[in-house]
Amino acid sequence: MAANINPTVRRRRLGAELRRLRMASGLKSAEVAERLMVSQPKISHLENGNRAISPRDVRDLCAVYAVTDQQVVEALMQMAKESGQQGWWHAYGDIPQSAYIALETDAASLHAYESMVIPALLQTPAYANAVIEKAIPQLTAEQTGMRLKVLRRRQHRICAPDCPLRLSVVVDESALRRVVGGPEVMREQLQHLNALGTEPHVTVQVLPHTVGAHPCLSGQFSILKFAENPGAVVYLERFSNDLYLKKPSDVQHYSVMFEYLQALALSPDNSHSFITDVTKVYIDTASRR
Repeated sequence: MAANINPTVRRRRLGAELRRLRMASGLKSAEVAERLMVSQPKISHLENGNRAISPRDVRDLCAVYAVTDQQVVEALMQMAKESGQQGWWHAYGDIPQSAYIALETDAASLHAYESMVIPALLQTPAYANAVIEKAIPQLTAEQTGMRLKVLRRRQHRICAPDCPLRLSVVVDESALRRVVGGPEVMREQLQHLNALGTEPHVTVQVLPHTVGAHPCLSGQFSILKFAENPGAVVYLERFSNDLYLKKPSDVQHYSVMFEYLQALALSPDNSHSFITDVTKVYIDTASRR
């Protein structure tokens, strides 16, 4: 497991430790920036894990914070060195959503609402292939295949024996009714969705059309939470320029909305039955072809 630790995880852990040391020293980030003759935003980015940090930067910061334990300094410098390593996804070249994948790899839990398609982590290969081909028709077969490989690697988190991702999703009925790839693909996809919903760390709820209007008609969102960092991130996927919201007030807003959706949605057991009924429709359609 240690060899597969996301470098983003290391940056976040290192940043949190550097913030703790700064606060213990009684210094404000602006004061640290002035002493090191760097910008204040750089200090904030380092503490938030938003950018790589060099061992030299760590050494200089430890000097400013009067850290005298050389073992602590060396341990932090080693974390900085390791944080410069690339995550597994970089082996696939320049892929989209790499920033999100880094967060997803780091996350301990994920709460997601999807209005139009089955959540990516719960998609079958055939369904995912149909989504990619229709959503981005200009891709070559090689590019489509690469995206599918990356998705399959992301999906490993769900069944990882040592640290499975705690996943809670609310799926709009529209995603179940939208025929992606044909009836047989939909049958396989919905059966797969129901099977994953029986896993103890996966919760699947359906938001039926009968609930009418609700606060999230505008589209999907995800909330990522992390085991060793109290901060959470809201991810809003867009056709371009995805959004990442980290302000506590934004996270709280979307957390309340997700809880509201969960209350509106069918229970996990009733959702399982609902998905089974929709699956039968696809089975009947496929059998008549």
